[in-house]
Amino acid sequence: MNDVNDAFGRVINYLRVSVTDRCNLRCVYCMPPEGIGPIAHDQVLRFEEIARVVDAAVGLGVRRVRLTGGEPLVRRGIAHLVALLRRLRGLEELSLTTNGILLADMAAELKHAGVDRVNVSLDSLDSERYAAITRGGSLPRVLSGIETARQVGLNPVKVNMVVMRGVNDDETLAMARQSVEQGWHVRFIEMMPLGIAQHLCGESEGSLDGFEARVVSNSAVRSGIESFYGALEPTELASGGPAETWRVPGSGGSIGFISAVSHGFCSSCNRLRLTSEGGLVPCLFSDAVVDLREPLRRGADLAELQTLIRSAVALKGSGHHLAEHRVETDHEMSRIGG
Repeated sequence: MNDVNDAFGRVINYLRVSVTDRCNLRCVYCMPPEGIGPIAHDQVLRFEEIARVVDAAVGLGVRRVRLTGGEPLVRRGIAHLVALLRRLRGLEELSLTTNGILLADMAAELKHAGVDRVNVSLDSLDSERYAAITRGGSLPRVLSGIETARQVGLNPVKVNMVVMRGVNDDETLAMARQSVEQGWHVRFIEMMPLGIAQHLCGESEGSLDGFEARVVSNSAVRSGIESFYGALEPTELASGGPAETWRVPGSGGSIGFISAVSHGFCSSCNRLRLTSEGGLVPCLFSDAVVDLREPLRRGADLAELQTLIRSAVALKGSGHHLAEHRVETDHEMSRIGG
């Protein structure tokens, strides 16, 4: 297995795979109420095609793969894809991010097929507010999914909260409390200016003006938690990603902060993203993309796929330009998997 480094010396060992652009929710920062026009079925990668890409990536040193969407659990037969990927030698971790609506029904099957752990998106602990943010989601179903996932061994189950000023920022302490009382592994995520989220406040194209009014820095979130619980202490929970993880002293859970806007982590970025239609994306905040679908469907072998993956790695920039109030992408979160 040969590690691949980008032009800035970062080792690329993590691949996020969007298996579908479709979702059973319409979260306010991700989709308009009517949703986004779906990609045609024949334009979406087949499971065997995804497995070929992942096989090529693993051969280049990718050790961790995360399945995302849209909502990955709405893709029929997703456990079959999990089983295909689990057979690949060299893949050390296979995880999945879900909104949790279907998780209680599928957790055992996913565990049996080979998923190691899951992240669950949960932006409110209030049923009415959760339904409003997701435009129809059921909080009891998500809570049931989290508990079922824990029971079947999809651990650590991580719970992701996108914090939005004036929407749910008054719930950060309540969410942190779950790490103490329920042993949850909570992650606070700063809202990122992608797609729908970028235009929540009607700001001008390519600018962050106005968007910042919605963003709550994780420094402020942490300050609020520590004002109640006292200083957080470091945890030993492995992250492998951008989260800085802490815990309330003595608690069984953890509290993580993913701070792409206020404290960019580009210098340690270790990932690529495969879209559901076969585009390999080197950065969330860039429109650069390498097409893999056409080569796959004309029979590209492993070596050609690896050459294309290397070309995507070469397109990774030193970092995004959020500090300069510039957004250089039209990516929709629902289609790139976050």
